[in-house]
Amino acid sequence: MEQRPSGFDDGDVRSALSRHHGIDARELRYRAVGFGDYHWEATGADGRRWFVKVSDLTDKPQCGATAAAALTGYRAAMRTTAELRAGGLEFVVAPEPSPGGELVADLDGRWASTVFAHVGTVADRDFYTELSPADRDEVLGMLARLHTAPVPEGTPVHTPDVPDRAVIEDALAGQETSWSGGPFAEPARQAVVTHAAMIRSRLADADALAHQLGEAGRRPVVTHGEPHPGNLLDAGGGRLLIDWDTVGVGVPERDLAVVGGDLAAYTDATGQEPEPHALELYRLRWGLADLGEFLRWFRAPHADDADSRTAWEGLLQTLADLET
Repeated sequence: MEQRPSGFDDGDVRSALSRHHGIDARELRYRAVGFGDYHWEATGADGRRWFVKVSDLTDKPQCGATAAAALTGYRAAMRTTAELRAGGLEFVVAPEPSPGGELVADLDGRWASTVFAHVGTVADRDFYTELSPADRDEVLGMLARLHTAPVPEGTPVHTPDVPDRAVIEDALAGQETSWSGGPFAEPARQAVVTHAAMIRSRLADADALAHQLGEAGRRPVVTHGEPHPGNLLDAGGGRLLIDWDTVGVGVPERDLAVVGGDLAAYTDATGQEPEPHALELYRLRWGLADLGEFLRWFRAPHADDADSRTAWEGLLQTLADLET
């Protein structure tokens, strides 16, 4: 996030690192990366470097609808991540456990922290970076290994339902009444008014595709959920996959739809041919998930800041993509 979290500052991060992880942070630098969580780089008194993620549990719907549910879901995701790493998947970036063995520290019921060993990268990418065919095949090879790995006990179970569907439907139902909460509320409402018929049609498409997926009875595997270029790190010694909050048991196409392009390398590695209707579902679901996230943002109190402007641009792009 570009903006630092309201009500949580560097002093709180230092306190959390000391209290929960035994790290005496002598240097601390906020990193404006990602969208949703907040990140710092820390250097301990012993010279070790760490990457610290602080999460607002009241706004982590991929892990749970409430703060308590999100903490439970987040901890299950991180335990799964650690087990995948311990099971031989060296490209999985797992959090460091606290001295007490906890991977996710509950700071106060709302805020939670995870700590990772710092990784020096040789290349930076974002969501929109286009992978070369060779890079895409390497990612598909990683996914083939993930999808054929044993499923750790307690791995979260993914469902193909549209996330934040209630938010989208509530926005459609409330499109004739002014929205308040911040400077982008009314422009967001107008965007919904303009695209209402398309949004309803795309929700119906998702329902039909999800039904078709259920009828097909695809074998579930461990999936990452968001293996896009922004979650890839080139660490010199090999490529790494980060941000496993969304890990879950689901169909392979959940990941493959994000990679896109020629998927032959995956079929060669696994012997499994991706199902076209499942790929279509997850491409559509991605756009609808973004739509719900942005509408939730603009129907809640928000300011005219860098993160809201990023969300506004994202909403417009998402609506344009859903139209095609």
